[in-house]
Amino acid sequence: MDVLILNLLNPLSTVLLAIIIAGMLYVLGKGADILVDEAVSLSIRWGLPKMVIGATIVSLGTTLPETTVSVMAALKGNADLALGNAIGSIIADTGLIIGLAALIGSLPVDRVTVKRQGKIQIAAGILLAIVCIPFTMKGHGNIGQWMGWIFLGLLIVYIYFSIKWAKSPLLVEKNLSKIEKADVILKEDKSTLPIQVIKLLGGMLLVIGASKILIPAVEITAIRVGIPQSIIAATLVALGTSLPELVTAITAVRKGHGELAVGNIVGADILNVLFVVGSAAAVTRGGLNVPLDFYKLQIPTMLLILLVFRLFTRKDNERISKIEGLVLLTIYIIYVVLSYTWLA
Repeated sequence: MDVLILNLLNPLSTVLLAIIIAGMLYVLGKGADILVDEAVSLSIRWGLPKMVIGATIVSLGTTLPETTVSVMAALKGNADLALGNAIGSIIADTGLIIGLAALIGSLPVDRVTVKRQGKIQIAAGILLAIVCIPFTMKGHGNIGQWMGWIFLGLLIVYIYFSIKWAKSPLLVEKNLSKIEKADVILKEDKSTLPIQVIKLLGGMLLVIGASKILIPAVEITAIRVGIPQSIIAATLVALGTSLPELVTAITAVRKGHGELAVGNIVGADILNVLFVVGSAAAVTRGGLNVPLDFYKLQIPTMLLILLVFRLFTRKDNERISKIEGLVLLTIYIIYVVLSYTWLA
């Protein structure tokens, strides 16, 4: 499918590619609208916190582009792209997306939920950094195929406990209290459960499908204007695969569902380690080799931005402020600048 899309896009003029990019961004927006609306409706129907819905169902859907790109890259022997896409997406999700969302609107933090999910988020980042360490004399680290399967096993455990925690009496009571005080936007959808699930899946398909076309269109356009392929892999591909999270988060914030935006990013960060890296490593016999450059910028930046985000979510005011959003966005901008100037 990816080859077919590339073959269809390559002969097109740069102007037509720009039009396609704009069109896919519009489709992403409509898909994210549906995704957010149905996720909120399901959270109300099930009595679950919106943050948990964002950290599981929505995150699985919006992380599929990263998984697809990384698995395909791993199968082609391109570990730089497979691993760089996952780590770069964590940095983009937490720095760019949370940063922009905080500047655009209010980002409430569900303390009970983020206390658990946030710990897993940090633990996943640290685990990835540890398994990337070169323990042999080969000069680079390696995430073995067996480790990929362990990551996928941990993914199943994470989803199970996320749903189990969400059904605890404290969280259900807290969520129902919020629902009773909510405005008309949060009223439960009168559609039947199967119709709601179909709408949710439809929104995911629109977001993922648009991303599948948007990413190669952006890559081809960038190459034509002279941006090196290595920089595209380190920044644009990661940014491109994070577009579903970006559009979903901004849409959620604009609709007043900031908890869903935060939950989606926390879940996406966890899934970028367990789902994306896990899948990419699991499909390759030799695992994923970790380039030495990753120890200079990508891995340290990933750990820094996760720790800063964790610090911001632990405050007493239960929200991420605009100043804090600006700090996260600044870290992301510095990372991109260093990628183009220091590592290029």
